[in-house]
Amino acid sequence: MPRSSVYYKANPRRADVELENAIIEEFWTNRGVYGTRKIKSALRRRKKPIIASRRRIGKIMKKHSLTSKYVLRRKKRKSKAVNEENEPNVVNQEFNGREPLEAVVSDLTYVKVGGVWHYVCLIIDLHAREIIGYAAGREKNAKLVRNAFYRTNVDLRKISIFHTDRGTEFKNEVVDGIITAFGMTRSLSAKGNPHDNAVVESMMNILKTEMVFGTTIENLEELELELFEFVNWYNNRRLHGTLGYIPPSEYRKRTQTD
Repeated sequence: MPRSSVYYKANPRRADVELENAIIEEFWTNRGVYGTRKIKSALRRRKKPIIASRRRIGKIMKKHSLTSKYVLRRKKRKSKAVNEENEPNVVNQEFNGREPLEAVVSDLTYVKVGGVWHYVCLIIDLHAREIIGYAAGREKNAKLVRNAFYRTNVDLRKISIFHTDRGTEFKNEVVDGIITAFGMTRSLSAKGNPHDNAVVESMMNILKTEMVFGTTIENLEELELELFEFVNWYNNRRLHGTLGYIPPSEYRKRTQTD
C-alpha cells in the first residue's frame, strides 16, 4: 500500500454561495419556469456575468428542489368550430425573418377562472415574437379580438398581414371591419393544420404553463392583472430561444438600431 493512501485526507467541497444564490434568484424571478439552458444564459447576462455549465446548474437546482413547470404534461386543446372562408395562407409557415409588423398572428385560448372558463386573445408580431395586443374576457367572441387590437401600442396601419387559424371568432363583421379599415391582408391556416399557426400555438402553451399553472385566479379582474404582468415579463425579460436567448423587446430594439 502506498504511503500516500495512509495519510490522504479528502478536502471537503465548499459550496459556491454566490452561484447558488444567483441560480435561485433567476429561477424565482422568472416565474419558476427556467431550466438549465435559460438559467445559464441569464447568468451570463447579469451585471456581473457568471459562467457555469448546465451540468453544474442542474446539480444546484436539484439540491434546492428547483423544478421547472415544463416537467408537467399539458392537456391537448379542444377542437373548435371551423371558418370555411376561402382565404389563402399568405404566411405559409414562413415565420422567421419577417420585418416589424410585416405579419402578425393571433389566437384565443381558455383559462379556468373561479371554476368558470374565461378566454384570452393574443396578437403577436412575428418579427420579434413580441405580444403587441392582448385581452381577456368571459366570452370567446369577436369583441375579445377587437379589444386585443385596440390595446396595442403600435400603428395598426403598419400591419401588412393578419394571420389566424379558422376559428369562427375571427370571421365576422367586427374583425372584417378592422382588417378593412387598416388595410391588412387576410391570411388563414389550412383547415385542420395547427402547424400553419405554430408560433401562436406555442405561445398559448407558454401562457398556460408559465402564467396559469400553479396560480389560483378567482375573477376576471385577477385574470387581467395576471395577464398584464405576464405580457410585461414575457416581452421585456423572458429569454427567447428563437431570438438567441434575449427578450423580444431587446431583439426589436437591436434590429431597429441595426
